[in-house]
Amino acid sequence: MEIRGRWWNASWGRMARRDIWLVSDGRLWRVRGRLGGDGGQEVSYDFPDEASARSMVARMMKTSASTWRDLTEAVRQESNRRQIH
Repeated sequence: MEIRGRWWNASWGRMARRDIWLVSDGRLWRVRGRLGGDGGQEVSYDFPDEASARSMVARMMKTSASTWRDLTEAVRQESNRRQIH
């Protein structure tokens, strides 16, 4: 599965942090959400198309009053850097 989107609510701490990933293998689209840092509570939802998956991402962001940051490009750059080395 390839990361197609990655967001963070810009909050630190086990109770406040939220993370969202959008991944796809080209057929299946999966949205993963995590409350808390590493080891926090996770949920995932599978969708047949990108539009439905992105709609879920938007709904998940609306449930948190935080300012969300799009980390997608940073994650891609890090992945590319690791592949080169």
